[in-house]
Amino acid sequence: MQPYTQAPRRPPPGFPPQNASFQQALAGENEFAFVSGKRRTTGAIAVTEAALDDFFSDDIILPAADGYKLAATLFLPRGPKRHAVLINSATATPRKIYRGFAGYLARRGSAVLTYDYRGIGGSRQRTLEGYDQPRSLSGFEASMADWAALDATAAVNWMRERYQSLPLNYVGHSFGGQALGLLPNNAEVSRALLVAAQAGYWRLMTAPERYRVFILLNLVGTPLTRALGYAPGWTGIGEDLPKGVFLQWTHWVNSPGYLFDDTTLAGRGNFSNFKGAMRALCLADDPWATRCAVELMCAGYSAIRPEVVTIAPGDVGAARLGHFGFFRAEHRETLWRSAAEWLGVE
Repeated sequence: MQPYTQAPRRPPPGFPPQNASFQQALAGENEFAFVSGKRRTTGAIAVTEAALDDFFSDDIILPAADGYKLAATLFLPRGPKRHAVLINSATATPRKIYRGFAGYLARRGSAVLTYDYRGIGGSRQRTLEGYDQPRSLSGFEASMADWAALDATAAVNWMRERYQSLPLNYVGHSFGGQALGLLPNNAEVSRALLVAAQAGYWRLMTAPERYRVFILLNLVGTPLTRALGYAPGWTGIGEDLPKGVFLQWTHWVNSPGYLFDDTTLAGRGNFSNFKGAMRALCLADDPWATRCAVELMCAGYSAIRPEVVTIAPGDVGAARLGHFGFFRAEHRETLWRSAAEWLGVE
C-alpha cells in the first residue's frame, strides 16, 4: 500500500473521552426481544438469532429527520459492545451490499447499522394494491442533499442516542463518504473511514470511463429522466434513482469542484465542523474515485488533515478491486482486517 498524506504522517489520534454521565440506551437484557422468524418493527427492536453465526441482525425502521421511514439493518455482537459503526451507502446502491462487512465488524464487538436512502432498496415506497412491488419513482421528491440532511443525519442521531457511551465510527462508501461533510451533526463522529469517496467531476475519472459517464448522464440519462420522471437503473447507474437525485448528481459531476461548486447546497459549511480522525481509501484501479478525485474531496475537510491511502489490487492479492471491490468477502483478512484495526474494532 502506498500512503499519501496532506501533512506529515502521525499516529491516528485516539478516541475523544466520553462523558461518564452518558448511559447507553437500549443496553442490557431488555435491548432485544428474541423471536423466531425475522420481522420489521417500528417500536421495540426484534432481532433474529443468526443461524450458525456469532452476531445478531434484524431489519428495523429508521425515521428520517422529516419522519420518512427508512429501511435499516442493525447488527449486534453476541458479546459486549465496544464500538458503534454507521455504514453509509454509495449512490444507487442498496444496503445489502454491505451486509458482509457489517457482520464482520459486529463479530468484533461493534453495534453496526446499515440503511437505505429514501427511494433506494427497502426505503422505496411499495404499491398499495396487488403484489408488494416497488412503487414508481415518478413524482417522488428527493435529492442528494436530502439523503445527507434528512437520512444520514438521522442515522447518526439514531446511533448516537442509543450508544451514547460508545465511540461512534463512520464508514462512507462513495457518496456515503461525501455526505459526512454535509451533516450538521458530523462532530458526533470519532473516526471516519471513507472508501472510494471522491469529488466526482467527470474529467477526474480515467479514460475512457470519463466519456462513458459524461454521455450516460448528460446525453442519455438527463433527457430520459426528464421524460420518465425518474432515472431508470437499466441505463447502467445501479438502482432506479429519484429525478431530483439524478439531476443534482449530474450537476455535480459536470462541475470541476463537484458539490463544492453548488452554491445552493447549505450543508457545504458543515465540512469544517468535522474534527475527528479520517482515513480515505483510494483503490488504484477504480476509474471513478481516482487519487486526485479522492484528494479533492478530502481537501474539503479543512479542520483536519485526512490520511489518503492508495491500495493496488496486487497489494491484497487480488486481480481487481474497482469501485465496489473493498466490500467483497474475499478481502476479510486483508482490507477488512486493516479497516477494522484502524477503526479500533478489535
